[in-house]
Amino acid sequence: MVELVLFIVFGLIAVAGALSMVLHPNPVYGALGLMATMLSIAVFYVVNSGHFIAAVQVVVYAGAVMTLFLFVIMLIGVDRAENLEERLPMQRQLAIGLGVAFLVLIGLIGGNAWITAPASASEPNGSVEAIADLIFTDWLLPFEVTTLLLIIASVGAVALAQFSPRRRGGAEE
Repeated sequence: MVELVLFIVFGLIAVAGALSMVLHPNPVYGALGLMATMLSIAVFYVVNSGHFIAAVQVVVYAGAVMTLFLFVIMLIGVDRAENLEERLPMQRQLAIGLGVAFLVLIGLIGGNAWITAPASASEPNGSVEAIADLIFTDWLLPFEVTTLLLIIASVGAVALAQFSPRRRGGAEE
């Protein structure tokens, strides 16, 4: 019963944080919404006896990565006015249509029975040794690719912060 209450409470916090991240016009508040979502996920890990991965979630993602995101947001400059003109026609309608199609697909798939492990699967081992063994053997390539993508995204964000677009159709002032 306690697990159900924790799941409902922190599930609502995670959804509210995710919606805040997507819908809030201020990027700093969006980053704080993402942090609330990450902390809620860490609580889910603790409830499922994944204490090490919960600590990693808090220290690495909610701590280090979110600090990096906030620095990038601050480098970009939140105080400048944004151009709200949509450059791609029908972009908003296409995104809404794809989102609805995705939700329908999730609803259809979620109604089926899922087989997630063999019937003779042992209890999960969340020790540091077991996780390190998996990360550095079976999951080494995805782990390194994720690291590379985060570095590329950070460098790209800093490069975009330094970019000043030229005016079209005429001499610059």
